[in-house]
Amino acid sequence: MEISLVPLGGVDRERFVRDNQAAFNHGALVEFGARDDHFEEEGQIISAATINAAIDHGMAFRILEGREIAGGMVLRVEGERGSLDLLFVDPSRHGRGIGQAAWRKAEQMFPTVRIWETVTPYFERRNLHFYINCLGFHAVEFFNLHHPDPHDPSSLEDSPSAGAFRFEKVIAP
Repeated sequence: MEISLVPLGGVDRERFVRDNQAAFNHGALVEFGARDDHFEEEGQIISAATINAAIDHGMAFRILEGREIAGGMVLRVEGERGSLDLLFVDPSRHGRGIGQAAWRKAEQMFPTVRIWETVTPYFERRNLHFYINCLGFHAVEFFNLHHPDPHDPSSLEDSPSAGAFRFEKVIAP
């Protein structure tokens, strides 16, 4: 399997947003079934505004498997710290190692980053497994009503969807 990361082109941005939403919606459907109510905007687990803000403040990449679009990611890098803001793989390609291979490429692209960080909702069990068991991240903080995320006011909500884990991965020199 040949995986590559290609910078997101402006003409692909709208599709990137739609693909990201479809992947996140699929994850919620798997987790909660049709009863899911964890929406950021009508019918979407993650809003277009959230995705666009991540793209605007980071570096967006398409994940390609060969020449076919397989997903995407958004990263931010500041010196020795990096943030994985978004990562998604087309649900029809889940379980094939694409996410792991894409992450390895990201680490290779930014060898000076010593601490990577990401946040994922508490209810995304696939993500928890992926970040901890597949990529080697460690949960370092749990944002919730009693311990809000200082960067996300929605973590103050007293709702079933409020709550997220912050993960870190420390890269040895």
